[in-house]
Amino acid sequence: MVIFNNTTSSSSNFLLTAFPGLELAHVWISIPVCCLYAIALLGNSMILFVIIVEQSLHKPMYYFLSMLSAVDLCLTISTLPTVLGVLWFHAREISFKACLIQMTFVHAFSFLESSVLVAMAFDRFIAICNPLKYATVLTDTMIMVIGLVTGLRQVIFILFMAPAFNSISFHGGQELSHPFCYHPDVIKYSHSNPWISSFLGMFLQLYLTGTDLLFILFSYVLILRTTLSNVAPKKQQKALSTCVCHLCAVTIFYVPMISLSITHRLLNSTSRVVCSILANVYLLLPPVLNPIIYSLKTKTIRQAMLQLLQSKGSRGPNARGLRGGWD
Repeated sequence: MVIFNNTTSSSSNFLLTAFPGLELAHVWISIPVCCLYAIALLGNSMILFVIIVEQSLHKPMYYFLSMLSAVDLCLTISTLPTVLGVLWFHAREISFKACLIQMTFVHAFSFLESSVLVAMAFDRFIAICNPLKYATVLTDTMIMVIGLVTGLRQVIFILFMAPAFNSISFHGGQELSHPFCYHPDVIKYSHSNPWISSFLGMFLQLYLTGTDLLFILFSYVLILRTTLSNVAPKKQQKALSTCVCHLCAVTIFYVPMISLSITHRLLNSTSRVVCSILANVYLLLPPVLNPIIYSLKTKTIRQAMLQLLQSKGSRGPNARGLRGGWD
């Protein structure tokens, strides 16, 4: 059949797989997948653009939101070519080098998103627990330092992991479980003991994202304690409402990531279709839902988007009506 024309592989390549057993339905599956990619690209680009051009949004929490949107854009773009290549053109073959490059970027941007979520938790912690110090602590300089530290953390990760991946030899012609290269999926085909490499990768993931998640949880314990100590119910509700978007972003990022990691490393009997769905949820759900959640929940973002759309990209005089705040 023509659909399998590109499924042959040399010994120096891997074979990507979109949804195992559903090759004949790839054309139909590509429709919702393309819609999700379009939403992720347009939504995050819109939020990034609005924050850049709207002076009233040049505040710490929106700077961090712009970082999150930029990371989501990069994460989306890093998997877009291979996913659409498999679904549209059945181009399943990928070289070792291309696979290692994609794998490095996928994990680097994932860890970077985790770091940005920590920075956003720190922003909420200062805003609620120490509101009088918010302006003096989260200055433009401090935000630049936080951005540089999170970026440097990923550069160190890439400089450490890229040579390590490049030194590993693999069995060629193997079929992967996803339409992109993912470390637990690729490492099982190495000539060395895959269990050692897999659990080293799990340790690194726990070290980077695990510590981030613990810091986020600790921040929200302090936020909750401070909020509950406030006797005014309206102030409690207002304080907690500012955290809803960030809590949603944390949930939709960490739950699929942890589920996919456990499925690959500990649940070997899991169906490949389930693994493929989890992988696509892990990489597509945060970039798709984050701009929707923030545009719906954040009043200033929503107003700025509506004004920019109504003025067809030109900044109108109504910009003075935008005030920082959340619904």
